[in-house]
Amino acid sequence: MQEALKSFEKLLKIMDDLRAGCPWDREQTFESLRHLTIEEVYELSDAIMKNDKQEIKKEIGDVLLHIVFYAKIGSETADFNITQVIDALCEKLIFRHPHIYGDPNNGGKLIEVENQNQVKENWEKLKMKEGNKSVLGGVPVSLPAMIKAQRIQEKVRAVGFDWDNPAQVWDKVNEELLEFKTEIDNNADHTKKEEEFGDVLFSLINYARFVGINPEDALEKTNRKFIKRFQYLEEESKKDGKKLTEMTLNEMDIYWNRAKSM
Repeated sequence: MQEALKSFEKLLKIMDDLRAGCPWDREQTFESLRHLTIEEVYELSDAIMKNDKQEIKKEIGDVLLHIVFYAKIGSETADFNITQVIDALCEKLIFRHPHIYGDPNNGGKLIEVENQNQVKENWEKLKMKEGNKSVLGGVPVSLPAMIKAQRIQEKVRAVGFDWDNPAQVWDKVNEELLEFKTEIDNNADHTKKEEEFGDVLFSLINYARFVGINPEDALEKTNRKFIKRFQYLEEESKKDGKKLTEMTLNEMDIYWNRAKSM
């Protein structure tokens, strides 16, 4: 613990030095750092997907730098500082884990939970006590659509708005697929087809949640698998003196099937 505190203190001192002495660091604002922070989080996500532990360590450091940077800027305007950030986080974690720290509204008595779903349910109820006007109020507007759908479904489940079992959700998937197919067959306008396709995706994401699949991770793994196979197709066909633009689909499939077998 002491070693960690010393390292964190060193980082804070370096941040002070950079803010005071480096022209680039001195000019940064919340707004100018925002897109860089998003990029760093995606780089951390890439490292996690690759299961590259050393890269994960590096990217965690980059994200931590941004947190410290924001706190430093906040301290300069006397809006908040790193101590207040950490203290507020600690208070929130203690309040939202009454099964670990006890319920202050019930004499410090521990709340019993049997599984992670009950923890999530308590979490959302406690957030409402903190002043959230809606269960969905904490879902960031700018989240990517697939992740947002997943978070919406998790949050409403925590207050009991959910199906009872996966079979019901799968029935809903088939229902939405049929409605989408009907609009396609009827040559409906683009808005209606788009709406029904969105319903299909939402129901599939919901089903994935019920069977323990993270849809974002699953799709990204498929993206990477497709890229790997297509690049094999490109490289191997080029070795054989062929050009993709002059090949038939059947010719491409030969290389594609080779890539699938590897």
